Amino acid sequence: MARSRERGWPPAPEALPFPVVDNHTHLESVLGWVADGWGDAQPSIEDHLERAAAVGVTRMVQVGCDLDAVAWTDAAVRVHPQLVGALAIHPNEAVLHAGVREVAPDGLDPDVQPRHAMSLDDAIDAVAVTARANGRIRAIGETGLDHFRAGPRGRAVQRDAFRAHISLAKELGLALQIHDRDAHDEVVEILLADGAPERTVFHCFSGGTALAEVAARNGWFCSFAGPVSFPANEELRAALRELPYELVLVETDAPYLTVHPFRGRPNAPYLLPGTIRTIADETGRTLEETCRSVARASEAVYGAW
Repeated sequence: MARSRERGWPPAPEALPFPVVDNHTHLESVLGWVADGWGDAQPSIEDHLERAAAVGVTRMVQVGCDLDAVAWTDAAVRVHPQLVGALAIHPNEAVLHAGVREVAPDGLDPDVQPRHAMSLDDAIDAVAVTARANGRIRAIGETGLDHFRAGPRGRAVQRDAFRAHISLAKELGLALQIHDRDAHDEVVEILLADGAPERTVFHCFSGGTALAEVAARNGWFCSFAGPVSFPANEELRAALRELPYELVLVETDAPYLTVHPFRGRPNAPYLLPGTIRTIADETGRTLEETCRSVARASEAVYGAW
């Protein structure tokens, strides 16, 4: 059943003055969101790509981070030239592939699916095989650590999986997209110990100025999503202001983390301009300068497409 209209798709924003890239989106999950506000039919992937292009979001990095989404992403980026892909076994997926069934700090029971019958090693191997066979896969991710959704045994699994993904990104010469939830210090420790890939991105950056300073010192990219616009997140905006322009990326993480004032409603790439405008305002740059900088940084990480 469709959600109520005030919980449906937000209105399209004003178009940007220069085309930009949504650095991280989950279109397979966006397509699963049933909501009002887009006409009579559930929007297709073509609808989402067209609506995004109409406001200046002309390219996207589609992220598949479970085995089902890995297969979906592999197929989608071959068909849609607007897309390149990132593939990984998400840290919370890694725990389940490893057979760990513990209630973590989030208080939720593990959501075990048939795909989790595959071992973690075999699941990461499947990511590697897919990435090697498709030149439109440009990153390994999202991978990393999630202390909110893992207990002690799960965290140990996540560390091992993170290291395996770091190694894979370097082996394949691909960028690395990091999921870092309540685990800043340990993520940095592993990156420094193992050696970060040349192009490393903190997806949905959630740290403060201390993490921003570490990222800047090491040349790691930081990708900002809707939370940078939330009124309470001044610490996040302070971190943004600490970063060199050339290391700042922007994403939706759709269908999650919708930009203010639409928090709680479904997200999609066409809503990226709201986050871009926040970044321009906070860094004191014009909107066009910000768009051009984000586009350059995106191509520096993922190449041309």
